[in-house]
Amino acid sequence: MKRGFYTIMAAQFFSSLADNALLIAGIAMLIEMHAPEWMKPLLKLFFTISYVVLAPFVGTLADALPKARVMFVTNAIKVFGCFLMFFTVHPVLSYAVVGLGAAAYSPAKYGILTELLPPERLVAANGWIEGTTVGSIILGTVLGGLLISPKVSAVLLAHLGPLTMLNVTTSADAAIVLIAFIYVLAALFNLNIPDTGVRYAAQEFHPIVQIRAFRNCWLALWRDRLGQITLAVTTLFWGAGATLQFIVLDWARFSLGMPLNRAAILQSVVALGIAGGAMLAARYVALISSLRVLPVGVAMGLMVPMMTLVSTEAAAYPMLVMIGALAGFFVVPMNALLQHRGYVLLSAGHSIAVQNFNENLNILLMLGLYSLLLHLELPVDAVIFLFGGFVALTMLMVIARHRRNQREYDSERLIGQSRH
Repeated sequence: MKRGFYTIMAAQFFSSLADNALLIAGIAMLIEMHAPEWMKPLLKLFFTISYVVLAPFVGTLADALPKARVMFVTNAIKVFGCFLMFFTVHPVLSYAVVGLGAAAYSPAKYGILTELLPPERLVAANGWIEGTTVGSIILGTVLGGLLISPKVSAVLLAHLGPLTMLNVTTSADAAIVLIAFIYVLAALFNLNIPDTGVRYAAQEFHPIVQIRAFRNCWLALWRDRLGQITLAVTTLFWGAGATLQFIVLDWARFSLGMPLNRAAILQSVVALGIAGGAMLAARYVALISSLRVLPVGVAMGLMVPMMTLVSTEAAAYPMLVMIGALAGFFVVPMNALLQHRGYVLLSAGHSIAVQNFNENLNILLMLGLYSLLLHLELPVDAVIFLFGGFVALTMLMVIARHRRNQREYDSERLIGQSRH
């Protein structure tokens, strides 16, 4: 791997670490406000809205400027979102501003990989990036739970007296101050990412032109026989993954009787499994054979309902690790293949923007549905069965579509194509 790749990994690690710690701190702030249960998934939902609304524009931004510069500015936006929480702005709206920065960050982060590395290194690079990201999810959720725990928060509040101008009075407040500094650290790494030297044609920033161009890119990927399969899988995975975050938190609290700070640690166990699965995929799955992992997605969906058979914390760990490992093993090759195909058909920034739009639209739909189910007071175990069945059935439909497509095209020939 080139030197700049490791700097990208470090920047991604700290930015994602802060994102996930901030989610736990935001949930803690809602609990302190005595907000209703159904409002907690809205944190992630409002974070995600920016990905959908800004999708026609962030790809152009990522391709118009050196991607390292885009990553620096968007981390600064995340810092601003953190500090909004101290000035009577509702946590859901403040976290939405952080999502604004994340939405613009993502096309630059993934797009720079296709500029920096050859296609044959993309699965390995994605394995490392996803492994690093999942590592940051693990540590971020643990860090968030640790920062809001009574003992740690008491120490933090005792030493944050000089910051009373920010109204630091609760455990969530103190956690958010430290998380903002992690975003600053990520921004410093962004400054050291080298310019790849790749330049695209002059970008048109007129909103109507942008929306039309984005629509054309969106149609190009969904009409492509290879692109539609990979896009469907990653769209399903990220929607399911975001929902699973909250399912695990609620399941741990209501079925296992765990408080939020310990439930956050249990949530990170899924991420640990994803990291392991991602590393195995990076080691053993080549880009040319990446479509062979599709049945693993069905296995993951079928395994989720088995969570309802678990009644102790000790038994929960291996179950959640296995679910995560299956998820990581099948999504990393799909992500790499989609990046490569999108780069061949479109450009780095635009293809990632289309990917983000679809994935995050699904996150909005699935989190919205989950909030509705909570509002209707459906038992957590019933939600888990519905969730697992939906994932398994959808993956079976994707596999059937892929088999029909195979009668019309050679997938390995398409994978082997390069950008012209």
